[in-house]
Amino acid sequence: MEAIKFSEKVTIAAEPAVIFDFTQDYANRLVWDTFLRKAALIEGANSAALGVKAYCVAKNGLGMETEYVSFNRPKVTAVKMTKGPFLFSSFLGSWNFKELTKGTTEVTFLYSFSLRFPFNLMAPFIKQNLQRNVRQRLRDLKNCLE
Repeated sequence: MEAIKFSEKVTIAAEPAVIFDFTQDYANRLVWDTFLRKAALIEGANSAALGVKAYCVAKNGLGMETEYVSFNRPKVTAVKMTKGPFLFSSFLGSWNFKELTKGTTEVTFLYSFSLRFPFNLMAPFIKQNLQRNVRQRLRDLKNCLE
């Protein structure tokens, strides 16, 4: 099945490194990320980095284990699902931090996922729901940092 993709952006009045560090520090994660009720690095990791795994649980109760497949501070980070809810056959997410002007950063979340049958029959609804959640997460991040 073809991957479903979408991206959302927000402009934040802060330096890319500040936003990158804040978003990748799991001690801060639940401060701004209203989509989640649990967020933790696992397998003894103390900080996010290439190859590190994390476990997050959404407010709806669905949990996902991810592994960092890219970690290029302060520009981009990306994770792939290693274990997750049955509805996803694959899930990738990346966060890009692009300096627009000194002290202003465009933050872009890009999601790419595939759904298992029969969940693929609800693909438009699932995509719309995830996209709405990502927009809210970015608004919450902006409000937290500005």
